[in-house]
Amino acid sequence: MAVAQTMTGDFHTDLKSLLPRLRVYALSLTRDRDRADDLVQETVVKALTGRHSFRPGTNFGAWLFRIQRNEFISGLRRARPTVCLDDVISNTLSHPPHQESGLIMREFLGAFHRLAHGQREALLLAVLEGYPYARIAEHCGVSIGTIKSRISRARMSLEAFLTGEDCAVGDPTAALAAPVARAQVALAQ
Repeated sequence: MAVAQTMTGDFHTDLKSLLPRLRVYALSLTRDRDRADDLVQETVVKALTGRHSFRPGTNFGAWLFRIQRNEFISGLRRARPTVCLDDVISNTLSHPPHQESGLIMREFLGAFHRLAHGQREALLLAVLEGYPYARIAEHCGVSIGTIKSRISRARMSLEAFLTGEDCAVGDPTAALAAPVARAQVALAQ
């Protein structure tokens, strides 16, 4: 048996008369008395703040129940469980950029390939393989002093290539020319 609700046209009176029905509807949505009371209170607050949007002559009850339903759905969305991403997890989801290291490696390989074959071979065996100078000299068929010289010149040439102070490959005097010139300028001052 549904009781017909007559609307008086007074906003506050009509709102008060619909409160029991709003509470029943809120109980059916939330299935919890405290949450239902909170939902009714939120609905009334929204209705009072949005009073200017109600058009007289339309169904006031339907307008209030729509507000209540929307408020219930919004509450469910706010209470939606979220996953906390701590730093450990979030750091595994992203990777640092690799462009710079690729550019550095490309620049190094370009400079390395500009070295003379003997310098390249001696530098690789000494630095990468960790061979002693005597073993490198035996492998290349030259003296230990020649190997030391090749490795030293290779390192100076690589440094010059990478810093932009190009010098003739294998010319130890060209690699030393810039530091000597700087030293001469410093002494002259």
